Amino acid sequence: MSLAMKGRICLVTGASSGIGKITALELAKMGTTAVLVCRNKDRGERARAEIIQASGNAAVDLMLCDLSSQRQVRSLASEFKGRYKKLHVLLNNAAAVPGHRTITEDGLETQLAVNHLAPFLLTHLLLDVLRKSAPSRVINVSSGMYKTASLDFNNLQGEKSYRPMKMYAKTKLLNIYFTYELAQRLEGTGVTVNCLAPGFTATSLGRDFSPLSRFVMKTFAHKKEIGAQTSIYLASSPEVERVTGKYFEKMKDTPTSPPTHDKDIARRVWEVSQLLTGPA
Repeated sequence: MSLAMKGRICLVTGASSGIGKITALELAKMGTTAVLVCRNKDRGERARAEIIQASGNAAVDLMLCDLSSQRQVRSLASEFKGRYKKLHVLLNNAAAVPGHRTITEDGLETQLAVNHLAPFLLTHLLLDVLRKSAPSRVINVSSGMYKTASLDFNNLQGEKSYRPMKMYAKTKLLNIYFTYELAQRLEGTGVTVNCLAPGFTATSLGRDFSPLSRFVMKTFAHKKEIGAQTSIYLASSPEVERVTGKYFEKMKDTPTSPPTHDKDIARRVWEVSQLLTGPA
């Protein structure tokens, strides 16, 4: 058990399986209060019970939210504030990769809604608690696939052309712009903001992929325990307590491509995200 983490409150989205579940388990082992955000009640309750048993820590909470719904994201934030007065770690881990273009109840493309707009909105709704709890950390799970993406603000939701993995890469690039811009805006508050790439990891994200793609993932992807290492590191290590505005791979601060440091683009991403999520 980590004395530095004991008693800290950590919220992990997408915690019913994969990287999110492993991260929540390891944080629970450190003595934190691990708050699991899951979409499916049965899977969430099963994950909670397994984490409690494996960690020996009963302070594992479950909150239900379909992150594709901004109404539910707002309800999640409100429910969290009703239960807790502090938040030390917000880990925006959840992601979706549907096999074809789908639209949410808010009229938004699903990947954009879940992978980028949900963490953007949830983070904003919880910022007041994060500030009061400083030193605190916001961690956004991105992907090395961002390198294959480019932003076209006239096709941000795949209106003109859509390929699932191309859209996924675009949302992961948006995660990086969001991280860098938020870190700058929160400088001096004691709230750090970093993002990471877990690497090619075998997770449930590939359930809608073709049989060949699922075979490749099963054969060549590394285990979720390895994929979770950088998330756990950024959530708990004293080495990064004051580090902010960085991107990590394999637990190392790794420079991102020059376009990700374009402040005009980051500002535009921020403004478009605000427009698509409404007032926090």
